[in-house]
Amino acid sequence: MSKVVKFGGSSLASATQFAKVGKIITSDPDRKYVVPSAPGKRNSADTKVTDMLYACYALAEADKNFDKELKKIKERYDSIINGLNLKLSLDDEFKTIKENFTKKIGSQYAASRGEYLNGIIMANYLKYEFIDSAEVIMFDDNGEFLPDITNEKLRARLKNVKAAVIPGFYGATKDGVVKTFSRGGSDITGSIVARAVHASCYENWTDVSGFLVADPRIIDNPETIKIITYRELRELSYMGASVLHEDAVFPVRQAGIPINIRNTNAPDDEGTMIVESTCHHSAYTITGIAGKKGFVAVNIDKDMMNSEVGFGRKVLSAFEENGINFEHVPSGIDTMTVFVHEPEFEKKEQAVISEIKRTAHPDSIELETDLALIAVVGRGMKSTRGTAGRIFAALAHANVNVKMIDQGSSELNIIIGVSNSDFDTAIRAIYDIFVKTQL
Repeated sequence: MSKVVKFGGSSLASATQFAKVGKIITSDPDRKYVVPSAPGKRNSADTKVTDMLYACYALAEADKNFDKELKKIKERYDSIINGLNLKLSLDDEFKTIKENFTKKIGSQYAASRGEYLNGIIMANYLKYEFIDSAEVIMFDDNGEFLPDITNEKLRARLKNVKAAVIPGFYGATKDGVVKTFSRGGSDITGSIVARAVHASCYENWTDVSGFLVADPRIIDNPETIKIITYRELRELSYMGASVLHEDAVFPVRQAGIPINIRNTNAPDDEGTMIVESTCHHSAYTITGIAGKKGFVAVNIDKDMMNSEVGFGRKVLSAFEENGINFEHVPSGIDTMTVFVHEPEFEKKEQAVISEIKRTAHPDSIELETDLALIAVVGRGMKSTRGTAGRIFAALAHANVNVKMIDQGSSELNIIIGVSNSDFDTAIRAIYDIFVKTQL
């Protein structure tokens, strides 16, 4: 049995946090593979090390002196080393970094050094083997991740390794050019390592005790979700709920490995288990609520639209040709509505409208702006009658006007469209009816 444990930046921001992490890892002998992020903020006024590295490299790229900025970064790491009473020096590492910055080796290399250096400290602290991710996480020359080659390399490299630290966020091409995932990419590294070693569990440690039913910026102390399926997570993540990088799900899902979201500052909390499927019954009909603001509804009317073969294709091709993704397309007998992101659409709105008129010949096209979409997600909705009715009743009681409702055939989610101004009120109303009152 082996576990892969990934720790976020806030979990590794200081020597005190490092000590907490060390205690968590050593408390379970199955925690054999550690994936660290770069040091995050120590307080609200602090700066993440990754951002410090980006700023430092920008000076180097502009042929400006960056010694002062690089020294500040080194001081951050030295404070962790000294706080842990380690006999470790990063002088040679920073000498190499300075040389490579001067050579303008690349901003992705610069950003990756945060995880790289933290990995060295973590390996020294735990007495685990350090494995540079540039040797085992592979990208092609265009920066595309190579999952199969990576899996083979990692599996071979870790075959006889009892315990190791593999830094998150970055890898390299076959020629050694460092490439990074998008921000938050350490989650992906953890997932990749878990797949390679056939881990029994991938523990992702952060600063919250799991996935929450709703956004804590809207709901005071929302309940924690104990168990969520990958499909539910995908729906909620797509609509803005964020605890885990979206791309971190696929490697472990393919391998049937559960993910456990845990809190470094509350290690006794069980957190949230993310699984392929479960017979576990949720405490509530719904699993979670999430949403996004800033949508436009493009309302297209045409008499006898339903009997015109290819009408929908003609309308959607207008969006496709202009490089615009659509979110939802609810329709009626003579109407069709396309929901799109407002910032993306407004730049090309006239081109899209012209194309729709040219190809589909609608009777009218109307735009409704400043809309929000809210997803109510839950595997329990499938076997519970009246879920949509309860949502409507709650929103009506809160004086929220529903602009759109769309339910997928899986009955896993219901999407509701409301005005941006009603967004918070709508989420509170839905949370109250399903979680607080549980009527």
